[in-house]
Amino acid sequence: MDTINWQDFQKIQLLTGTVVQVEEFPRARNPSWILYIDMGTLGIKKSSAQITVHYTKEDLVGKQVVCVANFPPKQIGKIMSEVLVTGFPDENGDVVLCTPDKRLPNGAKLF
Repeated sequence: MDTINWQDFQKIQLLTGTVVQVEEFPRARNPSWILYIDMGTLGIKKSSAQITVHYTKEDLVGKQVVCVANFPPKQIGKIMSEVLVTGFPDENGDVVLCTPDKRLPNGAKLF
């Protein structure tokens, strides 16, 4: 594993956001949801997330997630993904979301 210094870490904007809307993404290569995430002062951002194994639409609305907010937007199928929702693979490689264990203001920065 490559090591980084503190300045490298500070460049990554890992922020909290709350999922406010979820849409199906039937044209995605792998089963996915389109998430609309309230990122506080950054506004509502979209992201495509391959998290359908562990999460229903109902599970996701209101859930806080940790997002990388300073990647450039990326075209994924019909949507422009504006943030990267973070997660960890389970034993089968399916994504389990990275979430704060207490409610935080949207846009709170991980440090």
